[in-house]
Amino acid sequence: MESWELDFEWLKVRHIVKGAMNKDHLPDLQTVLFLIGIQELGSWPKENFTKEEKKDLMHVAVCTLLEPDGYYVFEGRDQDGWPHWKENSSFTIKGVQEQEKILVQNIIKYFKEYNEIDTFTL
Repeated sequence: MESWELDFEWLKVRHIVKGAMNKDHLPDLQTVLFLIGIQELGSWPKENFTKEEKKDLMHVAVCTLLEPDGYYVFEGRDQDGWPHWKENSSFTIKGVQEQEKILVQNIIKYFKEYNEIDTFTL
């Protein structure tokens, strides 16, 4: 995917999330990861998550997004319903920008898998 295509598809994802959250500003990467984490958790058990739970939810999202690339293997859920992964291979991509680029590419794939991005127009 060329750089302009990635930027365009990422903008579409951010608009989808903005609309779903009924906000007046576009969400950043961390917000999208947080929401994917909630989606993968499968429930919203309480009104507010602790700071630690928010970090855990973003970790759930990262594992979900990197699992298809072979970086993580899903192990199952604990007694509270939280998903857990085992690291399968080290994440060798260096630099924050390159790591974010991989996450954004995989977020776009995630949204396409749920057919959210293909039906949305700017």
